[in-house]
Amino acid sequence: MTVQTVIVLAAGEGTRMKSAKAKVLHSVAGRSLLGHVLHAVDHLKPEEVRIVVGSDREAVEAHILQIAPKATTVFQQHRGGTGHAAQIALADTTAHGTILILAGDTPMLTGESLAAFIAAHNAGNFAASVLTAEHPDPTGYGRIIRDDSDALLKIVEEKDADENQKIIFEINSGVYAFDGAALASSIGKLNNANAQGELYLTDVIGILKSEGASVAAIMIDDFTEILGVNDRIQLAESAALLRDRINDYWMRAGVTIIDPTTTWIDSTASISNDVTIHPGSGIYGTTTIASGAVIGPRTTLTNCQIKEGASVLESIAIGTVIGEGSSVGPFTYLRTGTVLGDSTKAGAFVEMKNSTVGTGSKVPHLSYVGDATIGEGSNIGAATIFVNYDGVDKHHTTIGDHVRIGSDTMLVAPLNVGDGAYTAAGSVITEDVPAGAIGVGRAKQRNVLGWVMRKRAGSKSAQAAEATEGQ
Repeated sequence: MTVQTVIVLAAGEGTRMKSAKAKVLHSVAGRSLLGHVLHAVDHLKPEEVRIVVGSDREAVEAHILQIAPKATTVFQQHRGGTGHAAQIALADTTAHGTILILAGDTPMLTGESLAAFIAAHNAGNFAASVLTAEHPDPTGYGRIIRDDSDALLKIVEEKDADENQKIIFEINSGVYAFDGAALASSIGKLNNANAQGELYLTDVIGILKSEGASVAAIMIDDFTEILGVNDRIQLAESAALLRDRINDYWMRAGVTIIDPTTTWIDSTASISNDVTIHPGSGIYGTTTIASGAVIGPRTTLTNCQIKEGASVLESIAIGTVIGEGSSVGPFTYLRTGTVLGDSTKAGAFVEMKNSTVGTGSKVPHLSYVGDATIGEGSNIGAATIFVNYDGVDKHHTTIGDHVRIGSDTMLVAPLNVGDGAYTAAGSVITEDVPAGAIGVGRAKQRNVLGWVMRKRAGSKSAQAAEATEGQ
């Protein structure tokens, strides 16, 4: 085991976010900021993960219980700096082995980079190591001060840096590795004699250095990995960077993304090779897309399963299964609980909810299907409404195999339409239709002659009608 304990600092209020929600709970690419960090940490398989919480404690702890139920949370009631947070995290435990400490707001950090950092720390047998990067704009970050031999001398926070130190481009990432015993012996020696009046974890490096311990600054190649999120602008920047990283991964895996700049794929989604994604599409949550599927343009899929060869055009689907070779859209809305079998169609301006459509069946256009089961090979005519709600309860409609529902039919649930049955166009069907029967639920048409000339005298309609008299 390369890491004994991981401590994640997630207590900050994030005032610059200007949000009622804790900063670490804001999301990008399908995970919270904290979720991204814990996902990277999981790559190390540490024995223990301890998360320091503070602001919006109850919500943060509830989120942690969902995404990392084995983690231990530690409450920092008074935010006294990173050093103080580390002290609290270690207060009821015996520090030993390698301890990794990092912030909970760095969503770009990868497990591979953390593993390389820990490997370098352990290989050098250092008492402490800090992960660094050269940033083209180091404003706001602590600077790495090296001695004449290029070894780490100290870390200076921006507010405590002089003008010469501020022009240094190498910055502190906020990711540290410590020998547990060395950290335990030095962290109690911190003081708050600095511009912010806080206990800095960075000062542990200086303490260990002054005591003759070996410390190291280990540089990461890609500075974007260590970027933190402190406001909405940086949140958007991280989202764009993650979008590009994710899209690059899937394109290299054989997915065609026509316009990567307008395609957003969550880190939790899964896509097979030979999928094509057109511009303006979003693939969110736990969506999986099988080979040969065509998505978009302007399509949003959330927690969906798209099977081989299916196509979804300019539509929204949530919690939906779309069968092999099926066609959806354009302008279709598939809501949670909808399951389309193989070779089915949900056409233009169709909305479905909590319904199952059998193999080969079609709902071509302008229809609402709610709380229904449709068998195989059936066709639902245009403008059909499954009337599932009576104002109090939802009711189910069952359509059999090879049924033909005429256009503009109202199917008033609860209702069963048997195999091979028909309904006449324009019908309101309130009773079950037996197999092989045709349900007709409409009044006989009657024409009232001369009505327009009497009731709409002088109108253009009346004039047009009068002009045809005698012809």
